[in-house]
Amino acid sequence: MIAAMATIRRADTSVGRHTVGRRPRVSYPDVSGPDVSGPDATLLATARALAKVDDAVAVVLVEGISDQIALETAAVGRGRDLGAERIVIVPIGGAHAIGRFLTMLGPLQVRLAGLCDLREEELFRRGLAARTGSTPTRTDLEALGFHVCVDDLEDELIRAVGTVEVEALFESQGDLGSFRSMRNQPAWRGRRPEAQMRRFLGSGSRRKLRYARLLVEAAVVRDTLPRPLDALLTAL
Repeated sequence: MIAAMATIRRADTSVGRHTVGRRPRVSYPDVSGPDVSGPDATLLATARALAKVDDAVAVVLVEGISDQIALETAAVGRGRDLGAERIVIVPIGGAHAIGRFLTMLGPLQVRLAGLCDLREEELFRRGLAARTGSTPTRTDLEALGFHVCVDDLEDELIRAVGTVEVEALFESQGDLGSFRSMRNQPAWRGRRPEAQMRRFLGSGSRRKLRYARLLVEAAVVRDTLPRPLDALLTAL
């Protein structure tokens, strides 16, 4: 049933601490494949996730693939095997779709949880209000298993890892030159390093996905995983 819904949805959419050296020796999610970015990436990721939902005991709804990668990486870093635990992370293609996914998954009677950015919190509240009959506060959201990143996932990870570490990561990935060029542009010159880094991370879809994994790895090593990710995993 879920697989069929994913197919239908695809058809609809087609129209319309300083630690760069050592990391835990674990197998993190691969973000180098050809289908993790591009126009159909979210559709493919959503379809794959939905195909596992019928056998799931818990489903985590996230806005996009970078959130999915971050949560999967955090779980691996904590020694978790979400697949064996039958926990599925579903990227929904944007917070505007939360109501539809809550409605779709509600009849399956699986435990639902989620992660969203601050600016999308109201959309998640409305979606959950339609399901529960009352508008949840932030505390209510967390009690229901839904957590909010302030201001967004990248902001949370930059604070958790620190700007020195983030810049070291840029250097290790061959991106430091590009970052320095960007921050010297008139629009970004003199801005807070955190804001510059956040903008740089968001300036390319593949870059955003790659650093979702790298920054979470660094946060796991430092034991500074952002609270929304930590709380969500702890509750699952």
